[in-house]
Amino acid sequence: MKRVQQWLPPLRRRLALPVTSLQLCLLGAVGGVVAALLIVLFRFSIMAIQSFYLTHFDDFTSLQPQLRALLPFIAAAVITCFGLLIGLKHYRLGIPFVIHRIKLKYGLMPWKNTLHQFFGGVAALSAGFSVGREGPSVHLGAFGASMFGKYLRLPYNSIRILAGCGIAAGISASFNTPLAAVIFVMEVVLREYRIHVFVPIMLASTMGALVTQAFFGTGNDLHTLTMITLSNWHLPYLLLAGVAMGVVATFFNQSLMLTMRTFQRWHLALRLLLAALLTAAIGSLIPQALGAETGAIHYAVSAPNELLLLFAIFAGKILLTVIALGLGIPGGIVGPVFGIGIVMGTILAFVPSLFSGDHSAVGTYALLGMAGMMAATLHAPLAALVAVMELASNPQLVVPSILVITASYVTAVQFFHTKSIFLQQLDFLQLPYKLAPADDVLQKVGVLAMLQQNYQLLDNPTDAQVIQALDSAAPEQLVLVRRQYAVDQQFQLAAYDVSLSMSGDSALRFVPVGAVSHQATMAEVFAEIGDAREGAVLVYDDEQPDQPLGLVSWEQVRALLLRQNNLL
Repeated sequence: MKRVQQWLPPLRRRLALPVTSLQLCLLGAVGGVVAALLIVLFRFSIMAIQSFYLTHFDDFTSLQPQLRALLPFIAAAVITCFGLLIGLKHYRLGIPFVIHRIKLKYGLMPWKNTLHQFFGGVAALSAGFSVGREGPSVHLGAFGASMFGKYLRLPYNSIRILAGCGIAAGISASFNTPLAAVIFVMEVVLREYRIHVFVPIMLASTMGALVTQAFFGTGNDLHTLTMITLSNWHLPYLLLAGVAMGVVATFFNQSLMLTMRTFQRWHLALRLLLAALLTAAIGSLIPQALGAETGAIHYAVSAPNELLLLFAIFAGKILLTVIALGLGIPGGIVGPVFGIGIVMGTILAFVPSLFSGDHSAVGTYALLGMAGMMAATLHAPLAALVAVMELASNPQLVVPSILVITASYVTAVQFFHTKSIFLQQLDFLQLPYKLAPADDVLQKVGVLAMLQQNYQLLDNPTDAQVIQALDSAAPEQLVLVRRQYAVDQQFQLAAYDVSLSMSGDSALRFVPVGAVSHQATMAEVFAEIGDAREGAVLVYDDEQPDQPLGLVSWEQVRALLLRQNNLL
């Protein structure tokens, strides 16, 4: 234990700097393993429950109609009871909530929300609600990796990176696409590309994939798709297909937000009951659309010529997803979007097959449909492209993928002014996710990286003692005064007040000194000093608050902001 206490302080100082380091990479890898193990536990829980009544995982077609209709009500009751037990005010789940916590709380996830996400997600996915497992996976991954950093009491700027590592590991563990997971985190969650962040997240995503492969093998949900290289005569049609995907993605986003706005005043129990009722009704007619994306993918691949069935699955999948997510079922949106895109791509492949008489391109169109829907719905075009490259392992599909992704994304953004579904949900939930430019810069640097210990500490001094200390201090040395009271203590920064020296009053000036934890970033220093724009902040260790570690002055904050894009 003493050895741990000895190497932790230098580790924390190192991680407070926004630079690439071996220590951060190793911690990211460990955080990725922790996150991946949580996702493995989550997936095994769903599989264990479904094994009691399903012949094949996530395939509800063989289930007896009465039980298929009953399962959503059981899940809704479980989710409601758990929500009441944990507290409805903690019903903030999924990727939008994670984005909010990453931006405002350094990725630290409340444990109550996480418990609700785990058990609620297991109940929803086990019962056939049309939600994805990646939403809970992202939440659980961020929780596992950030709690690991919190346990070590690392600086908050490094905990945020660890949370990103957990998210990447969670997505990688869900879809076995490690590179796409990295791009998704950088493009959608963190919304920035910095090398010292990119490297540990990349390593954590790899660990997530390795852990998943150790338990579930190297395949993925799309391993049954047969993908071929498309000839150039497909390209004009792919542009039109991309436009159609942009239209469908816009309709899907608007329908989901309309559902959320319409039923926002309903009690959670009533919303979940309605979701169960509608899911049971639609599921009785179109059981292939139930569950996550796996069932829809299976039937799109196995019956590419049955257009009526494909259109039914397509419409049913959109309706069931809008109902489930719009009414508050805990789950993700990425999986259902994948399923909708794959079914839509399979339908669109029917047109060229009429002219060529060849149905071999169905799998390729299905994959391109997934990419187009992902780009337009989630505003993640680069992650969609990388996902195609990983899943297809065919570089010849890069050009067709770019055409589809570009057409769908531009159609949604320019012609329909569609925002990312995650940002729309954040705005609706009134969860802030934007930072002021100054805070965005300062949150990346921990206070331990700027700590200065060149100061004199005086306990309850007289004015004469303070003057003597000021006169003997070196040019850059600060004089810190500690006033001991009966119940607490206060710190002040002593300096000469030139404005009073000519009047005969005391020439001393005492500026109150705030305090921040050693885990804090320069953003907390900026907030503590406030509009005074002078003085300093004391840094203390959480375990020894009476022993100051050092000071961070306003001049250091100012210098950092001036160095970064002249923000002052």
